Amino acid sequence: MSSDSTPVEDEAANSTPEEAVAETPVEEVAVAAGEPAVEPPAVEEPTLEEPVADAPEVGSSLPEITLGDGTIADSSPDPEYVPVLRGKVDRFGVAMGTGRRKTSVARVRIKEGSGQFLINGRSLDAYFGVERDREMVQAPLKLAEKLGKVDVSIRVNGGGTTGQTGAIILGISRALEVVDPALHFKLAEAGYLTRDDRMVERKKYGLRKARRSFQFSKR
Repeated sequence: MSSDSTPVEDEAANSTPEEAVAETPVEEVAVAAGEPAVEPPAVEEPTLEEPVADAPEVGSSLPEITLGDGTIADSSPDPEYVPVLRGKVDRFGVAMGTGRRKTSVARVRIKEGSGQFLINGRSLDAYFGVERDREMVQAPLKLAEKLGKVDVSIRVNGGGTTGQTGAIILGISRALEVVDPALHFKLAEAGYLTRDDRMVERKKYGLRKARRSFQFSKR
């Protein structure tokens, strides 16, 4: 090896033809081979969508929601609806209705009179000592404007004060709607004709109550 050669010349001499082609740019290789240079495909820039001019502005008045035929919904009761009367009137003209709540059952009889109110042979004040219960029992009669105009006789058994109060209210309401079927919608709207089907949950095996467990003692 002569001393006049440089390191660059030595590397060029020792390199293989494949390495020389790899180091040469693609365009120069294509021009040397006589082929036209391949240009990279042009990438289109995304265009921003223009805002829709017909979109409603925030806070603008929207059209009123209507039914399919374009009429506004009416909350008034259907005049052709025939309610189901769960009471009955005997041959003496006495209206009877049965009400239930929890384990209480109340059998109510209403007839024209002077406003006498008896529960199991006792007066209303003597049977219910709480003013709230007395007001709740008389509420259907006040709504139907029958308080003091009819005699009410009730036989109720089972349950406690709350259950018996709810049973009496339902029994009186069912008897009143038999006397005057036009009172059905007024009593139903007030909720007096709805049977409260909630019951006490049964006790479970291994527990103190329905869900109450025994207290754990560490010692």
